[in-house]
Amino acid sequence: MQIPQRGFSAAEFEKRAARAQKIMDRHGFDALLLTAPPNVRYFTGFDSQFWESPTRPWFVVVPREGAPIAVIPEIGAPEMALTGVKDIRTWAAPNPEDDGLSLLKSTIESLPRKHGKVGAEMGREMALRMPVAEFLQLRGSLGLSLENGSPCIWEIRMVKTEAEIAHIHYICQIASDAYEALPSQIRIGESEREVVRKLRIDIARRGADSTPFMPAISGLGGVAQIVCGPHDRLIEAGDILFIDTGSTFDGYFCDFDRNYAVGKVSDEAHRVHEALWLATEAGIAAAVPGAKTDDVWRAMARIIEDAGAIGNNVGRLGHGLGMQLTEPPSHRLGDGTEIVENMVLTIEPGMEYAPGKMIVHEENIAVTRDGPRLLTKRAPRELPVIR
Repeated sequence: MQIPQRGFSAAEFEKRAARAQKIMDRHGFDALLLTAPPNVRYFTGFDSQFWESPTRPWFVVVPREGAPIAVIPEIGAPEMALTGVKDIRTWAAPNPEDDGLSLLKSTIESLPRKHGKVGAEMGREMALRMPVAEFLQLRGSLGLSLENGSPCIWEIRMVKTEAEIAHIHYICQIASDAYEALPSQIRIGESEREVVRKLRIDIARRGADSTPFMPAISGLGGVAQIVCGPHDRLIEAGDILFIDTGSTFDGYFCDFDRNYAVGKVSDEAHRVHEALWLATEAGIAAAVPGAKTDDVWRAMARIIEDAGAIGNNVGRLGHGLGMQLTEPPSHRLGDGTEIVENMVLTIEPGMEYAPGKMIVHEENIAVTRDGPRLLTKRAPRELPVIR
């Protein structure tokens, strides 16, 4: 498929800000205070490998009216100036005595007020990228109420633009092709680490920017968990090899797994794989505008329960996806999120069918007005075999 253009147009960022400001007003915020890299990048396009350094805080203020304001260390000003952000305010950092706090405070207090509240990254699946002590100092001295803005931020980010979906689709296709090619590149007796090394290299060669997430686990007939590894264990005949990947293109993730039969595996493993393939089909079909995440969960849960599931330590059957590997919502009972057009979701049924033996499937979809659209290449119904 055609490579999406890197970065986004000025019109794209204006569209994001305008939509965000309507949502902010409804939530009763005069501004959002953003510190985490995905949120900064969402509103500005600014990115840097310097995020790996925790020394300096970075701030973006999104007002209820007007364009986003960057309040950043002066070391980042030249790159921020290449984005569409016009109002860039800097300080000489690091400065432990005042690391941008007074500049940030004056910026927020200068904004027009309607609600007297500012939203910050204080809730679920959010994190402040500034010292907590300094956040509390700001909260105590600010002339406005600084409150949990995470529900507002997630409402903004859960619905993707067409350009965002194109990015996710592209990285999903890259990883799908690499998964399909993997059995021809590995052999029985190789270690989990060697398998992952080969897959990472192939995904990179195909055009991914990075692969920050790639657990690989193997076990006779299934695996006990799906978030750790790879280890030095050698894959053996009878194993199920599970590999999950969160690879990125231009800041956007894919997140889906594949299962492989190592040599001849048990009939029971094939039966469970078939049940999960069907559960994935049901989950995909249920993810339509107007449905709830609970409905998607139920569609998958019925099938895996009928297949004899004795548990599932994952805790949910899929989630949101975008600039982060996992985002809200969650497919679980009680989540209650309404599915709307242009959400990107993972469909992830899994079941433990015997003690310590679990198999999990996962695909990525975009929700359209006509229903779900697969972004990954669908996993084969029959387990691919490694010989």
